[in-house]
Parts: sequence; structure tokens; C-alpha cells
Amino acid sequence: MPSIRVKENEPFEVAMRRFKRSVEKTGLMTELRAREAYEKPTTERKRKKAAAVKRLQKRLRSQQLPPKNY
Repeated sequence: MPSIRVKENEPFEVAMRRFKRSVEKTGLMTELRAREAYEKPTTERKRKKAAAVKRLQKRLRSQQLPPKNY
């Protein structure tokens, strides 16, 4: 569980922002959402495979030369 120490004379909003940033960095909320409901192993594999294909397509798209604008 991420924790922060509130500094002296630090506004609540700033401390809350730092806490949210630390929670986001650890990936706690994404893991909690993933564990909310059971996911069958086949569904999990299918989702991970689709994400890998999407990442590959994105990487290939960024490596291509942009079209010429004559």
C-alpha cells in the first residue's frame, strides 16, 4: 500500500495529488480492477495476445516513413 508523509504547511490537495501519483505508479488500481471478476485463462490469453498485436502494429506504424505530401 503506497503511503506518503504530509509535509508541514502542505495543502491537502497537493498531498492528495502526490498520493494519487504514487498509487498510479505502483499499478494498484489497475490490478484491483483486473481482480474484480474472474477471467478464464483462455480469455486472459486472448486479451494479452490482442494487446501484443496492437503494440506491434503501433510500433510498425511509427517506424514507417510518412507519406509524401507533394
